[in-house]
Amino acid sequence: MAETHVLFVEDDDVIREATQLALERDGFRVTAVPDGLSGLDSFRARRPDIALLDVMLPGMDGVSLCRRIRDESTVPVIMLSARADSIDVVLGLEAGADDYVTKPFDGSVLMARIRAVLRRFGHAGGPGERGEGEGDGGGLLVFGDLEIDTEGMEVRKGGTPVALTPTEMRLLLEFSSAPGTVLSRDKLLERVWDYGWGGDTRVVDVHVQRLRAKIGQDRIETVRGFGYKLKS
Repeated sequence: MAETHVLFVEDDDVIREATQLALERDGFRVTAVPDGLSGLDSFRARRPDIALLDVMLPGMDGVSLCRRIRDESTVPVIMLSARADSIDVVLGLEAGADDYVTKPFDGSVLMARIRAVLRRFGHAGGPGERGEGEGDGGGLLVFGDLEIDTEGMEVRKGGTPVALTPTEMRLLLEFSSAPGTVLSRDKLLERVWDYGWGGDTRVVDVHVQRLRAKIGQDRIETVRGFGYKLKS
């Protein structure tokens, strides 16, 4: 089994070197660079399986780098933020990141987030783990002008293909498996993000916003105080 390749962009030398060693001990192959421009060059040259991006980077900040990566690829991205309440967290998610981890972080937490994201994307999560396929079959689901091919993992709106990231697809599949049923943010964190513990519900909210922008603002309804549901 090929090693999972991690691109790690972090300008703090101590954090970068220590985290790289920890990732390599856990069986990952790591390309570590100190700034955003080098990160973009490394991404294009090496095409990693996952990218870890610090928010505050010289040359090109992590949010801008995430946006550039997302313009070219659906590779999973995890942002690293120094403050849990920072607007940078939301900006990173809006730029296309799949998750974030707050610094200073515990190594086991970072590894768990990486493996969870990789499972969603169908990659092996490092040695000893097998990737899980996306979707669970079932053929074609139709909601108005929205068509979801759960076998081909394709979405069309009004006959036009809609490009979704794997995380957005997983989110849409959760909604489409129970149309009209309200799904709480905590339930979505558990099912889509594989959180076995409490998580930041802003991750869900921003991904719902991104999904709405692609499939139609009125397709997913907010049920205030409870969560979201797909209109059947």
